[in-house]
Amino acid sequence: VARAAGITLTWDDYHDIAEVVPLLVRLYPNGQADVNQFAAAGGTAFLLRELLNHGLLHNDVETVVTGGLQAYTHEPRVYEGQLGYAEGPPNSADEDILRPVDRAFDPHGGLRLLTGNLGRALIKVSALPEDRHCIEAPAVVVDDQQELARLHAAKRLPHDFVAVVRFQGPRANGMPELHSLTPLLGYLQDQGSRIALVTDGRLSGASGKVPSAIHLTPEAAAGGPLAKIRDGDVILLDTIHNRLELKVDATTLAARQVASNSHPSGIDIGRVLFAGNRARVGLPEEGALSISLYETVPAPQPASKETP
Repeated sequence: VARAAGITLTWDDYHDIAEVVPLLVRLYPNGQADVNQFAAAGGTAFLLRELLNHGLLHNDVETVVTGGLQAYTHEPRVYEGQLGYAEGPPNSADEDILRPVDRAFDPHGGLRLLTGNLGRALIKVSALPEDRHCIEAPAVVVDDQQELARLHAAKRLPHDFVAVVRFQGPRANGMPELHSLTPLLGYLQDQGSRIALVTDGRLSGASGKVPSAIHLTPEAAAGGPLAKIRDGDVILLDTIHNRLELKVDATTLAARQVASNSHPSGIDIGRVLFAGNRARVGLPEEGALSISLYETVPAPQPASKETP
């Protein structure tokens, strides 16, 4: 959306913003509370007031209502059958869920940009256990999220591993949500395994308890280093130093062939209709656009004055 509006918004921007905007809310998955408890603690009105008062939001933006973001520090009320708005609560009713800036849960936000010899990826860290911010383990490489479940059922997964789920990016199959991975990986982590996920696909926002480097770019289908990882290669995922590294020397990695997708999208589920879009799609960091916003159109030529 930003790119289509002429705005260049990069993952570096998200990373830099998270460095200066503190963590003020504890909701599932980074807490036990739900959205109703968040609303009861002070909700959006309190949260936005805190961010505005500390210079962490720009108020002068256009939204569906007038008054900038300051308007959202008020809450709807019904007075004698008429809708009105009242100033939101000045204090949090439950600081286990919602806190002011000067007592934030963490001075930094919940997103990180990871870089290294595999490319660039995003990770959500706000829900990670303290001992899971750095994982180094051998890779288990699959091209389909269901394949990992089959390996687990066959007892073929090592105790500690990094699940590498490739060919899940926009060019490969449209970047579907890898919803079946979270329960399995979460279960294994709860059993004491040190595990992580590296993928060019995406996850639900409700995930985040397992270290997951997602949206990795360049994706496997574009010939990225992700397509050169082999079972047993050691991978380091380090959110402390914001690194994602394949522990294979550059010469060896360069000599490897790019793997092909062992589970290509079939033509029986409608994806063939979007093959042209996938072939032209850009990087996830640039909005995964399948059209160029920068194509030059030749200026129309004046009509000839010569009589045919």
